[in-house]
Order: sequence, then structure tokens, then C-alpha cells
Amino acid sequence: MGSDPILIYGAYGYTGRLVTRQAVADGLDPIVAGRSAEKVESVAVTHGLDHRVFTLDNPREVADALADVAVVLNCAGPFDRTSTPLVDACIETGTHYLDITGEIAVFEAIATRDSEAEAAGVMLLPGVGFDVVPTDSLAAHLADRLPDATHLELGFQGLDELSPGTAHTVVESLDDSGTVRRDGILVDVPVAHDIRTIDFGDGPTTAAAIHWGDVSTAYHTTGIPDVTVYADQPEMTIRFLQLSNRLRWLLGSDPVQSALHGLVDRFVDGPSEAARREESMYVWGRATNGEESVVSRLVTPESYLFTSHSAPYLAARVRDGEAPVGFQTPASAFGPDVALDIDGVERTDE
Repeated sequence: MGSDPILIYGAYGYTGRLVTRQAVADGLDPIVAGRSAEKVESVAVTHGLDHRVFTLDNPREVADALADVAVVLNCAGPFDRTSTPLVDACIETGTHYLDITGEIAVFEAIATRDSEAEAAGVMLLPGVGFDVVPTDSLAAHLADRLPDATHLELGFQGLDELSPGTAHTVVESLDDSGTVRRDGILVDVPVAHDIRTIDFGDGPTTAAAIHWGDVSTAYHTTGIPDVTVYADQPEMTIRFLQLSNRLRWLLGSDPVQSALHGLVDRFVDGPSEAARREESMYVWGRATNGEESVVSRLVTPESYLFTSHSAPYLAARVRDGEAPVGFQTPASAFGPDVALDIDGVERTDE
């Protein structure tokens, strides 16, 4: 199984390049792929890799490109556009599917394909980057510590710079509401509807509830029915987020969207290599049953550096046969300690 190929789709984006470089360093010899022949060929030549060029518009073309592939690692967002054609092809060809999404709608849509994937003998595992490996791992650990927990809160600190792809996804979601999980159901709420103080490990700081993938995945992993996710935010950012509740109609309009995407293209480059090496992420979680509570924390490498290690690592484990079939989350597939497999991750409990 170890010689079966892993294909990285979107290998020339900001995160795709980091993932590809680490996959090569890990000895995985991936096939690199994407829709731009020039960009795919550039990555392939840099690393001495095989490459394939195909769009996701023609189902037959996609299936043909994956026919001899063991695992697809999708790094091409926005994933609400790229995940469905690749999942369709993976189910048809018996290829395992992984991606680095953090989009709630994508997690939920892929979860509905569980029975199809089981019948095809393939794993569908979205979210193998910083979204959502550390937080999913922490959620599972907290559920183990308090098996009868009814409420789960997760949060993180340190996401200061975005890649171009992530920034474009954020722009497209500006007209979305916030989302929480209540009684097992996804519920729309105002953006930044809940502000609280969280100690991520270096003293209390202000955090706002955000629209984040764990609202989907943590429930699938743990069964805990109430889930909210927070992020450390400056006061001015929180005010903007709350103001956006009244401006969603404007932020989602074509002229504003076009202008904001243009600004992303012009000004967003993603964290520098020095920033990736020097910064850290701080993840916090609390589970409660109403009478008892448990708190745990993780410290991880910077988010994009973490993703560059976790995505190829998990793709290799899937390729090598450690792949429970059907829809999975990182922790449902590989257990609550999965984040600890990445160098530089530490966990503490209260």
C-alpha cells in the first residue's frame, strides 16, 4: 500500500505549496495537480514530481485522473466548490478523500455521503489541517475526560495572518450569520453574539463566538449536543463583526465582494516563513455537564505550519491502510491524541 500514490489537488496555492514541500520531505512522492498547467508544472519541476492538469468541471475527466490514486488531498478552496466533484470521483474510483477545509457547510455536506463512502470502501476526511485537527483532538480528549458532557466550548488564539485562499473564503462568508450547535442542531445566531473571557494559557483575554468548522465536526466526533467556538479578537474587530450583522446585505453585494476580493489579491500574501516558524497557536476547550467542568489546552505550531505537517501525515496514514471507511473527523478516525502526533504540540489539563 505504501507505494500507492497520493494526489495533492491545488498544489500551487499558498497552503498547497507548503503541504507539497512537506510531503516531499516526508518521502511521500505525491502527484501534484490543479487546473493551471503552468502553475502545476512549476511545482512539479521544483520538486521533481509527476503532475496532472485537470479542472473539476467534467466528472469523467476527474474520475479518470483519480483512477490509479489511493488518496486525494484537496488543498484547493473555496471547498464548497471543489469538494463535491472530488468526493463524487473518489466514491466512483474507490479513492480516499481528504481536504483542509474549515467550512461548516462542507463538513455537513460530506457527512451526508457517509453511507455512499462506506459502500465504496473509502474514507471521507475533511479538515486535516489546523482546521480542525487540534480542536477536534481536544474535543475528543475533553469528551473522554467527561463522558456525560452536554456543553462544549472551544477557542483558539494566534491566527493573525491569513493566506490568500483563506482570505477569499472569509470575504465570501461576510454575509453569513454566526453558527452554533444547540441540542444537536446547527443554529444561526448573530455574528460575535457571545463575548467571553478565556485564558488560553497566558492570562485572560477577550474572545468572540465565531462561525468555525468545529461547530459541525465536534458534534460528529463527541456527540456533545451544544457546541460553541471562540477566537481571541481585538475590541475593534469584535465591534466590526457585530456591526456586520446589520450590513450583511451590503457585504454580500457583488460590488463590495468584487472590491474586497481585489484587495485580497493585492495585499494578502500569507504569513512569511519567519512568522510560520516563530509564532504559535493556543487552543482551549471546556466541557461541562452542568455540575462538573473540565478544561484542557493545546499549544501548536503556527496554523499554516501545522497544516503543512498534519495534512501529508494523515494522508500517508490513510494511504497505508489506517482508514476507517465512511465520513470521519480527524479524532473519530485516529483518536483524541492525533494532534499530539505533530511535532511541537503540547497538551495540558486542569
